Amino acid sequence: RRFEERFSDPAFAAQRPAIEALGQIAREAYDQGRKSPVTRRAGTGHADPDYEVSVDWLATRDAIRDAAVRHADKGQRARILLICASPRNDKTCPGEMSKTFRMSEAAAEQLRGQGAEVDLLDLSQITSEYGKVIYPCKGCVSTAMPLCHWPCSCYPNHALGQVDDWMSSIYPRWVAAHGVMIVTPVHWYQAPSVLKLMIDRLVCADGGNPDPSSTHGKKPEEAKALELAGWPYPRHLAGRSFAVIVHGDAAGTEALRHALTDWLSDMRLVPAGSLSCIDRLVGYLAPYASSHDALDRDPAMLGEVRNAARALLASVMQRRGGAHAPDEGLAEPRPK
Repeated sequence: RRFEERFSDPAFAAQRPAIEALGQIAREAYDQGRKSPVTRRAGTGHADPDYEVSVDWLATRDAIRDAAVRHADKGQRARILLICASPRNDKTCPGEMSKTFRMSEAAAEQLRGQGAEVDLLDLSQITSEYGKVIYPCKGCVSTAMPLCHWPCSCYPNHALGQVDDWMSSIYPRWVAAHGVMIVTPVHWYQAPSVLKLMIDRLVCADGGNPDPSSTHGKKPEEAKALELAGWPYPRHLAGRSFAVIVHGDAAGTEALRHALTDWLSDMRLVPAGSLSCIDRLVGYLAPYASSHDALDRDPAMLGEVRNAARALLASVMQRRGGAHAPDEGLAEPRPK
């Protein structure tokens, strides 16, 4: 029934026999649990070279490796991943761009003006583009860290129709970045759902297992044995600089800023200074209908956004030049 609901538009009626035939194939895949119907041998460099690995996972892994080469190339311009975390844009129900997007554009203009390459990740595309989706984290890490693969191997799940996971292309964008800037509104004292989906799926970047053959896919007992034998908890995104801009209109901005900066710091990304992580209220308790006007009347807000961008790029340039945070290289008594 859920499969057929995708074709409820009367325009599909003439193709009903073809849809029913495809539905039968999809049902068989579901019944048989064909999560990864196309695989190949893991090959050399893996714990079990003969283990059959999903070609989807291998493609994302290869994209991450290419991004890592790009990240390490000193001849490339500094690259900033600028994340616009509002679910609103002018192609969604409101028909209006978000204040978050306006702030992101101000940051992008500042960064590009200083010679940086800006990769704008607009999470509102989840709400406005056909088939654009980030699936939720399944919490594999709570069974054992090595069960959480880097990149995530939970998706795609073809048997359940969970395909076209956007994270497969978002992971390489994080890896290629020298700095990350998140601009976000507050939704009910917390991060917007589009941002939280991405955050949860990045758990594999902090301690994740880069070799699914070592656990033969999702074998809990093998993963537990690996962790208890002494897991290194590799931090795959460590060392990148970050900035955070949180805005709201009533409450919750400070708590969300704390949560985001703690999360990024826990992954061993490096804050770009006190001016790079801010929370502000725009149009405090004023009507929503005039919120863009409130932003227009507060030029200091966009000025602070530009300062955060400047601080972030300065941090990136220092680190690319060889600077290190004071605690880099210290052994962690509790690596988790």
